[in-house]
Amino acid sequence: MKRENEKDLKSLSKKEEEIMSCFWKKGALFVREVVEMLPDPKPHFNTVSTFVRGLESKGWLAHETFGSTYRYFPVVEVSEYRRTSLSKLVNHLFGNSYLSCVSALLKDEKISVEELRELIEEVEKQRPKTEEK
Repeated sequence: MKRENEKDLKSLSKKEEEIMSCFWKKGALFVREVVEMLPDPKPHFNTVSTFVRGLESKGWLAHETFGSTYRYFPVVEVSEYRRTSLSKLVNHLFGNSYLSCVSALLKDEKISVEELRELIEEVEKQRPKTEEK
């Protein structure tokens, strides 16, 4: 689901992100299935249910009714979450400069020169043919 305004998405806490990752991996789930997917020690069903309802109210999940229970499903794709999270990070920590971000990764040796070359190749592949002329 593409949002008209990325700012409509509220940030996720670590626990919310952990719960959303269950939905991004499996799709539609009942709360009990989410509980089963979470690492030990398992949180209580009611705790997970509260988080899931909160994620729905924030616009991350929606539900369909099955008798007296709900099956929840993600309405925000993981790719959109990654993109908006990265954008916020670069804006906040690097003054909206992706170059500064990549430079920091190079300086801290979090990305190798070979990986940087791969990134450049990827960018060149995605560049429209009209720009090459």
